[in-house]
Amino acid sequence: MRIIAGSARSRIIDAPKGQDTRPTLDRVRETVFDILQSLVPGSRVLDLYAGSGAMALEAVSRGAEHAVMVERDADACRVIRANIDKLDFGGECELYRTDAVKALEEFGRRGEKFDLVFLDPPYRYDTAQTLETLARLELVSEEGTVCVEYDTHEPVSDRFEIWRERKIGIVKLRFFRVRRERG
Repeated sequence: MRIIAGSARSRIIDAPKGQDTRPTLDRVRETVFDILQSLVPGSRVLDLYAGSGAMALEAVSRGAEHAVMVERDADACRVIRANIDKLDFGGECELYRTDAVKALEEFGRRGEKFDLVFLDPPYRYDTAQTLETLARLELVSEEGTVCVEYDTHEPVSDRFEIWRERKIGIVKLRFFRVRRERG
């Protein structure tokens, strides 16, 4: 895998070994960041189920101010830490080895807000529950976006509205924004 654009363009990053993670393909990342390009500079990013950290690292390379990565697998965390060090992004990145919901609860207690949230959970994971937790804890900034990569179970949430969808091969992407009260 490689970083596609920005300050770390063309730099190679590693992916965890085994079947427990499925790194986001270069082509998919390129599509995501083509859609989000104007939102990335200066943003605060949250990469849940980070795997290799590729989404957050790509965002930092493209000018995100800060990225938080959450991954519970120890081997994946070692790979993410090595990737952060390899790209010299230690000042811009934080890594938490914990369950995503526990991390979200902690971020909520601290009053954190994120402008971009990347969600690529393991197969058969309840993405809607994660979206509900993000909304309940008000972790997404007012103009923030949540990008979800999913397979057969389409993520839905009454608290978010879909503003964009894409299909790239077998990968499906859905982009959400916080639903605004119309009045």
